[in-house]
Amino acid sequence: MEISQLQKLIRDRYFATDSARGVSKTFLWLSEEIGELAHALGKWEKGEPDHANLREEFADCLAWLTTLANVTGVDLEQAINEKYVQGGGPKGTK
Repeated sequence: MEISQLQKLIRDRYFATDSARGVSKTFLWLSEEIGELAHALGKWEKGEPDHANLREEFADCLAWLTTLANVTGVDLEQAINEKYVQGGGPKGTK
């Protein structure tokens, strides 16, 4: 699946609800999902990985990030291409 396909899937399924919820509340949902991912990563780091849960939490975080992009009118594929492909990505280390 390409990024544009994911963004369309999320938009088609959830845009009415997401736009009614608004940016602030949608960001809170993303933050909650990031917390759940942090918990799953912590278990992985302790040697107690739950790979199914890790996949689910990564998918949830990506879906909620995509939701925020939809609500704010950002084309994620374009944004990634502009920053990481055409622009060569950030300089230095992360």
